[in-house]
Amino acid sequence: MTIHYDTDGAIVTITIDRPEVSNAIDRPTAQELADAMRRFDADPALSVAVLTGAGGKFCAGADLKAMNDPASGRVSRIAPHGDGPVGPTRMLLSKPVIAAIEKLAVAGGLELACWCDLRVAATDAVFGVYCRRWGIPLMDGGTVRLPRLIGHSHALDLILTGRGVRGDEAYRMGLVNRLVEPGQALQAALDLAAEIARFPQGALRSDRMSSYEQGERTLPDALSREFMHGMATLDTGETLEGIRRYASGVRDF
Repeated sequence: MTIHYDTDGAIVTITIDRPEVSNAIDRPTAQELADAMRRFDADPALSVAVLTGAGGKFCAGADLKAMNDPASGRVSRIAPHGDGPVGPTRMLLSKPVIAAIEKLAVAGGLELACWCDLRVAATDAVFGVYCRRWGIPLMDGGTVRLPRLIGHSHALDLILTGRGVRGDEAYRMGLVNRLVEPGQALQAALDLAAEIARFPQGALRSDRMSSYEQGERTLPDALSREFMHGMATLDTGETLEGIRRYASGVRDF
């Protein structure tokens, strides 16, 4: 097994464990990772996932050595539908995932980090479209998510040059949400996950989903979808319970 799945209360830590190749992802690992994310999404006891890499590195992307050996059965899955080459990058989960990034998130590893809802990174972490130098296109959402996260100009700077940017520049671009000292990314991501998991989850997930769905919609349509998600949350009774707690003087956040 190259993917580890460790739960602690409402939080699961999902770890890519191929440190000998900087956690590069071959086909079996991509399948395991996608299955782990489906398992997390289906488990009502879990609220937040933290995705990290073993050996002090996040992910170097697809395993190019495996791709050079078609007979191995480890060549990345390349198909228009279903899972992406590095696994879960075509999924839209119902719950948040936080990336804990040390050392590097490059090529498909950068795309995987962009797929996550939030990114916590060490100051010395490096982000980049390193596959540019090998003639390999972005196929795990990089050309879609990078512009949406950091704007078209910053995205093209990374996509066209293939250069690496360290944590502080990535933070200024908006690619990184929390910047921490080296070696602290996982703990900081777990702390952030715990903070998110404390909230009533219905409204949080509803608002999160609405934010993802609004991108390609007209304003009236997006507002209508937001209302639909909001009403579904109200129907659960979670909001009324929150109002009652507030009125009673409970301040637990």
